[in-house]
Amino acid sequence: MDKPNQKILITGGAGFIGSHVVKRFVLKYPNYKIYNIDALTYAGNLENLKDIESLPNYTFIKGDIVNENFIFNLFDTHKFDSIIHLAAESHVDRSINEPLAFVKTNVIGTLNLLQAAKKIWKRNYINKRFYHISTDEVFGSLVNNNDFFTEETNYDPSSPYSASKASSDHFVRAYGKTYDLPYVISNCSNNYGPNQFPEKLIPLFINNIIQNKPLPVYGDGNYTRDWLYVIDHALAIDLVFHKGKIHETYNIGGFNEWKNIDLVKLLCDLIDQKLNREKGNSKKLITYVKDRPGHDLRYAIDANKIYKELGWKPSVTFEEGLEKTIDWFLENKEWLQNVTSGSYREYYQKQYL
Repeated sequence: MDKPNQKILITGGAGFIGSHVVKRFVLKYPNYKIYNIDALTYAGNLENLKDIESLPNYTFIKGDIVNENFIFNLFDTHKFDSIIHLAAESHVDRSINEPLAFVKTNVIGTLNLLQAAKKIWKRNYINKRFYHISTDEVFGSLVNNNDFFTEETNYDPSSPYSASKASSDHFVRAYGKTYDLPYVISNCSNNYGPNQFPEKLIPLFINNIIQNKPLPVYGDGNYTRDWLYVIDHALAIDLVFHKGKIHETYNIGGFNEWKNIDLVKLLCDLIDQKLNREKGNSKKLITYVKDRPGHDLRYAIDANKIYKELGWKPSVTFEEGLEKTIDWFLENKEWLQNVTSGSYREYYQKQYL
C-alpha cells in the first residue's frame, strides 16, 4: 500500500485518535495527499492540528459523514484511493442518553462511506483500501480472568455505543463479501494520551485533580480495562494500513490491564507529586457514584496477531505513557480550559452531579 501520490481520506481526523493518525501520515509520508474530514462536534478540535495545517500534502474539509450527498460529491471530486475511517460517536455514557446520534454517525455514516467507495472504485481495487477502526467493546464483557478478546471472539455488545460499532463492523465485512470491497478492520482497547477530550476517564480525572474537584468513580471501581497509548495506536494503524492483509481483522491492545479504582489512585499519587501536594491529598476527592447501565466488567485484548504478523508492540510502559500524558495536560492548561467550557460543563453536570 506504499503507493506514492495516493489520496487518502481520514475521517474524524480532528478528534483525539484521528489527529495523531493524521499528523503521523502527513509528516511521515510527504508524497501522500491527506484529506481530513471532521464535523467538528464537541470533541473535534483543530487546535490539535495547528502544527501541520499549512503543509502542502494536507487538506482539512469540514463535513459530516451522515450527509450522503456531501460524501458522494466529495468522493466524485477527489477520487480517493483509500479511506482510514475513524469518525465516530465514541463515549458510552453519551450513547445511553442519545442512542440515535450513535446510529446516525456510526452506522449510517459508515454506510455512506462504503457506498461512495464502492461507486467510485467500480471494482477496480488495485491499490485501494477501506480501513475501518473499531473498538474492543463490541465483544462485550469478559467474566473469566484468564480469557482475552481475540479476532475470533463473538460479538456481544452491551451499550448503544458498542452496538452501533458492532453494526458498522458487520457492514464493512458484508461489503467485503458481497462486493469484494478491500477492507481491513482493527479493534482497539481504551486509548489515552495527549489531546484527549476530558469526558474519558484519564483526562477527566487529571482535570478534576488539578482543580480539586470530586473524582466520580462508577460502582465499586473494580471495572477492568486494557489501556493503549494513543501514539502507539497511531503506529499500529500505520502498520495495518500498509501491511495488513485484505479482509483481515487485527486486535490492538496495550497488554496492560488496570482496575479503574487502582488507576484513579495512581493518577492521584502522580499528580500530587508533580504539583508538590501532600501525598494522599487527591485520593480524598474519590467519590463513588451510581453505576451506569450495562457496564461491562472487564475488557482485555490479545494482540498477539498484530505482533506476530506485523511486528507491532507498545513502545512505552503504562507508567511511562501515563506520565507523558499528565505532563502534557499540565503543560497545556489553556487547551484544557478551552475544551472544558460551555457545553462540556452542561454535560458534566448532567452526567456526574
